Amino acid sequence: MVTPHQIALDLPPRRTWGGRRAGAGRKPGPRPCTPRGPRRGISRHTPCHVTLRVRSDVPSLRNPRVVREIEHSLRLGCERGAFRVVQYSLQRDHVHLLVEAEGARALAHGMMSIGARIARAVNRVFRRRGAVMADRFHHRVLRTPREVRNALRYVLANARKHRAAFGSASQAGPGTIGAEPAGIDPASSGRWFDGWTQKLPRPAEASPVAPGRSWLLRIGWWRHGRIDPEDTPGRG
Repeated sequence: MVTPHQIALDLPPRRTWGGRRAGAGRKPGPRPCTPRGPRRGISRHTPCHVTLRVRSDVPSLRNPRVVREIEHSLRLGCERGAFRVVQYSLQRDHVHLLVEAEGARALAHGMMSIGARIARAVNRVFRRRGAVMADRFHHRVLRTPREVRNALRYVLANARKHRAAFGSASQAGPGTIGAEPAGIDPASSGRWFDGWTQKLPRPAEASPVAPGRSWLLRIGWWRHGRIDPEDTPGRG
């Protein structure tokens, strides 16, 4: 009986790239996307500071026509029962929002609606088609009265923060609303805000944002004092 003998095959060496390993996958760029993961700590008691970024090929959001169009859209959709937009400001390539949501699902659905409204408003004004948002939204849960006051100050005076950083209102670009050195940013809900240290005239138009319902936004943040309309976040 002949014993079988296995013949060795001359195979090429095994490739070592690919597969699951530490450091695999696309490397993040200078502005990495918001990582996916569970959104914890969101409840009707804790407002959130949310940031939305737009694509680099989208013109400035501080165009007066875009500001008016987004204001009109927010008046129709700032209150969704389990989700509401309480304050906002529009910058050249991103949006700051102060929102309330009754949970992570309500926040996700509400931000989908707001993102779609902003995208449609931008595309209508500039007569363009295609995506507007660059990434998933980034959020920060606000748990204390001081955090809420700081977020209000940051959102409503964000244009002056950018002016202080870049040194000129011309950074907004031609045909856009500049970052004024003092006063209320016209590309924000600050014109309807009642927490300034000075009594300022309110616009005749209805507010594009909903009143806060949480204790932190209704009462809590006032413990740390009203906000100076000429203040600049990041200074003092």
